[in-house]
Amino acid sequence: MPFIPHTPDDVRAMLAAIGAPSLEALFDEIPPALRIGELPALPEALNERQVTRLMEQRAADDPSPLCFLGAGAYEHHIPAAVWEIASRGEFYSAYTPYQPEASQGTLQVLYEYQSMMAGLTAMAVSNASLYDGGSALAEALLMAVRANRKSKSKRILVPRTLHPLYRRAARAIVHNQGLELIELPYDPTGGHTPAAALAPYAGQDIAALVIPQPNFFGVLEEVDALTDWAHRQQALAVAVVNPTALAVLAPPGEWGEAGADIVCGDGQPFGAPLSSGGPYFGFLCCRQEWVRQMPGRLVGRTVDLDGKPGFTLTLQAREQHIRRSKATSNICTNQGLMVTAATLYLALLGPHGLEQVAAASHANTRALVEQLTRTPGVSLAFDRPVFHEAILKLPRPAGEVLEGLLAHGVLGGFDLSGEYPELGDALLVCATETKDAEDLRRYAAALAETL
Repeated sequence: MPFIPHTPDDVRAMLAAIGAPSLEALFDEIPPALRIGELPALPEALNERQVTRLMEQRAADDPSPLCFLGAGAYEHHIPAAVWEIASRGEFYSAYTPYQPEASQGTLQVLYEYQSMMAGLTAMAVSNASLYDGGSALAEALLMAVRANRKSKSKRILVPRTLHPLYRRAARAIVHNQGLELIELPYDPTGGHTPAAALAPYAGQDIAALVIPQPNFFGVLEEVDALTDWAHRQQALAVAVVNPTALAVLAPPGEWGEAGADIVCGDGQPFGAPLSSGGPYFGFLCCRQEWVRQMPGRLVGRTVDLDGKPGFTLTLQAREQHIRRSKATSNICTNQGLMVTAATLYLALLGPHGLEQVAAASHANTRALVEQLTRTPGVSLAFDRPVFHEAILKLPRPAGEVLEGLLAHGVLGGFDLSGEYPELGDALLVCATETKDAEDLRRYAAALAETL
């Protein structure tokens, strides 16, 4: 349906109804010093045809290099049926299913999504998604502090091996709510969080320990030992996982003796294209005993008076539904369209298909690292197992190398010099199932020539 703006008569009638002399008067609370006034840097307005042509020209100028970037955004193959179905009007324009009698399709998709995510993580409950992985982590930390009645502190241990953007987003969201995020160092040889990093906090009041798997370096953490350590300290274990990796790695619900308490991460690998950085969606799962501390929506399956199955929103601990002071969150967002795509993606691949994707990605990364480290001066930074990302040490600054690779049509990875300067000239590389042997050879040849 096209958007029909209000006519001048409509605007005058609405202003008269509320007793306002003008639209400008509605914003009189904003101090004049904060108003921009004019925007001289903006170009003249364009009509629809001109805008379309401009966007087509810009799209044509955008290169399509071979992507080995990773670092939280992964180029996986998305079956054509995923967005063919997700972009149907019934899904594409659907909004929050407040009226279950009119939203059974959307509710069932969310229910199926929750069921799949709970099964994949081996947790009892999943919500209907959040904004992205970073905000999902922040919500998980707030949830852990609320849920852990044995802890009187708001102190949370966060490894430096966790995605730096997740750490930044979580800190921005929780620091004004009194949570203290304490960073743990990583082992310089293995790239993981060692037991020695936890030792200073043994016996202290810690609300939660964050456990990434795999971590930002692609390295596999000692998740069983970390989970058991957290529980011995009366702390909750908060897992941050790459969901694709769960097809071949132990799920968080089975870590250690009792399993993780809360699981979160970004669902981008499940059917969301890279798309210049979004939109993606965050997932959040937990054990049954913490369900009432979970933010966002949960969809339940029930039967009506005639015994027919149906779906409805159940726990809705959001500020729209209850008093703000009682809400578990006032910023949680359900990325419904992305979740629809994820549900279709998982349904099409199934458990075996997802396992194949994970195994192929891992195999391609091993083959890529093997080829790249044949180049003189290039070596692996860490000696522990990885999933489908790895850190390479380079003989030249990573930024320069990436520029040279891009000239050969290769997006070579993520420069770590800004986030982890102690690693020196280091590059995070990633390969998924979308790469073949020729792609790997092309990268290796481009790197050798660049160096």
